[in-house]
Amino acid sequence: METCIFPIFIGLTLLAASIHGQTQNTDFQELAGRSAEFATALYRKIASLSDDNVVISPLATTLGLASLAAGAGGDTRKELLQGLGLAPMERDEEPDRIPLLLQQLRETAAQIVATGLFSSQQVQIESSFSSQVKKFYDTDIRNVNFANAQATKSDINEFVTSRTGNKIREVVTTVAPESQLELLSAAYFTGQWQLPFNASFTQEERFYVDNYNIIQVPMMTRSDKYYLAYDPTLKVGILKLPCTDGIAMLVLLPDEDVDYTFVDESLTSEVFLRWVLKLKKTKLEVQLPRFSLEQTFSLKQSLSSLGIDKVFESGADLSGISSSPGLTLSEVVQKVSIEVDEKGGPGAPASNSAFMDTLPPRLTFNRPFLFLVYHEATNSLLHMGRVVDPTKK
Repeated sequence: METCIFPIFIGLTLLAASIHGQTQNTDFQELAGRSAEFATALYRKIASLSDDNVVISPLATTLGLASLAAGAGGDTRKELLQGLGLAPMERDEEPDRIPLLLQQLRETAAQIVATGLFSSQQVQIESSFSSQVKKFYDTDIRNVNFANAQATKSDINEFVTSRTGNKIREVVTTVAPESQLELLSAAYFTGQWQLPFNASFTQEERFYVDNYNIIQVPMMTRSDKYYLAYDPTLKVGILKLPCTDGIAMLVLLPDEDVDYTFVDESLTSEVFLRWVLKLKKTKLEVQLPRFSLEQTFSLKQSLSSLGIDKVFESGADLSGISSSPGLTLSEVVQKVSIEVDEKGGPGAPASNSAFMDTLPPRLTFNRPFLFLVYHEATNSLLHMGRVVDPTKK
């Protein structure tokens, strides 16, 4: 009898593990889909503010705002979660469901991201809040003297520099002395390609910024089997560049007669997921300019326009952060840096451009294009941007 029970026990254990794994995967897919709604909405807003290069990190923004939600109450908390698209995922019986999923995403995606909450010295931060946001979001809480602008700038910039391994410096140049609470985030990405480019093949080529500006850029080249798709509705080509750490970049090239702002305005989570599903492997010669972007910006107005504004107003409920009366969020600042060059990760195969048996079709990114960096297993958007001029930061 015992010999029969043991296999049944093992079977039930494996079945339970399988069901748990499927549930976890479903939860991640829901998180990714809902987060992508916020990511694309934030990108559309920021991209509409200029005609230049753009780079943002939805991952860093989400982690920072989720940290605030952990210490918010009432309508303030509800608005933060609704703005992030995460409110429908809340469950009364699982209060840590969203924090746990975001924690796992942060750890799995393995990105260089730093988030910090800087409070004035008059604000006494609750220790339970500090512990919670450090555990789930790796967000640090620091007390600073906003009235001493120079010292506060140094504190904030040193924090970000140390947390990003010297990849990002000088997030803030000015500090408002009346600030009570500021949210800072920084993110750095550099592609470690599964299919690296051979630097010896890189050469100066033309890049058409617009009808009147033609510049020379270092154009990387590789011929290989890539995943490619085309969206006939938006008239944009989609190329997938996989990295060695489970991350991939979609590079989007609008047709010559399509303005990149049209693609900006049309970008939604549904569009992004549709592109991922359409990708098919094909032989291709890729020509992509080497580029490096670095931008710092305030998110306060953009977030307010997306419906996240109570946290900035008098009457905000941040009682979980501190019992100090009248506490509001004064500013949200983000700095993002992205570097795209020829390099691959350890063990990546060398470029075989010179050894293709037939000449494949060529896809040349020689005019403004967009890019989306995402976590392949969950389709979570991590970083997004637009390259109008590859020679400018």
